[in-house]
Amino acid sequence: MSFINYKIVLKDWVEEFTKKLFYALFDEDFCEEHRYRIRELFLEITEELKIENNEELWEVYQGTFKEIRRKLDEDAKVFEESDPAAKSLEEIYLAYPGFHAIAVYRLTHELFKLKVPVLPRMMSEYAHGLTGTDIHPGAKIGSSFFIDHATGIVIGETTVIKNYVKIYQGVTLGGIQVKKSLSNTKRHPTIEDHVVIYANATILGGNVSVGSHSIVGANVCITESVPENSIVMSEFINKLVKRSK
Repeated sequence: MSFINYKIVLKDWVEEFTKKLFYALFDEDFCEEHRYRIRELFLEITEELKIENNEELWEVYQGTFKEIRRKLDEDAKVFEESDPAAKSLEEIYLAYPGFHAIAVYRLTHELFKLKVPVLPRMMSEYAHGLTGTDIHPGAKIGSSFFIDHATGIVIGETTVIKNYVKIYQGVTLGGIQVKKSLSNTKRHPTIEDHVVIYANATILGGNVSVGSHSIVGANVCITESVPENSIVMSEFINKLVKRSK
């Protein structure tokens, strides 16, 4: 019996590539020392994946790194401003899994925009294993994004997240239906500017949006759009509020 060779060893190559690329974004000395190896890994991986014009792709891709770094510096500032446990920006860059997950997402999203197959998904799965956060490279995420604690977050492929959004652990931005026929449709929600989504909230559906400056409480499940400036709480919390009155 013969089997198709899927070259699973590429997982190790992609792990090294993603790790070195992440380090190089924030450490000039590391970047200078490993610049050639990072490029070499990209070319080797894309060649094994039978991706054409990989040298031209690399030139275009590396041209996005300065803008990615600029966006990540904005993200890091929001982390420092939002988390009372954060003592410095250095701590964000070195020790925060949510920031790490966003950094790899921003790297994979540029590859997704270049229509590079497979590689961005492999990179995002590497970050998923490290951080507990699963962000599809196709999601569109604006500036100054904050993820607290990271663990258990799922952000689907057609999710749109605008600017200054904060998300806590266990949040799912997903689809209501899982059908192959829906692969080319918007299946995941839109989150407008300045929305806060607390732990274990679930927001489902491609036609669902959460209006700007809204707060989604913990453990809420949303399948209909939420107007701007809203506060959405779970039934349990609503009962407590009523009792306190």
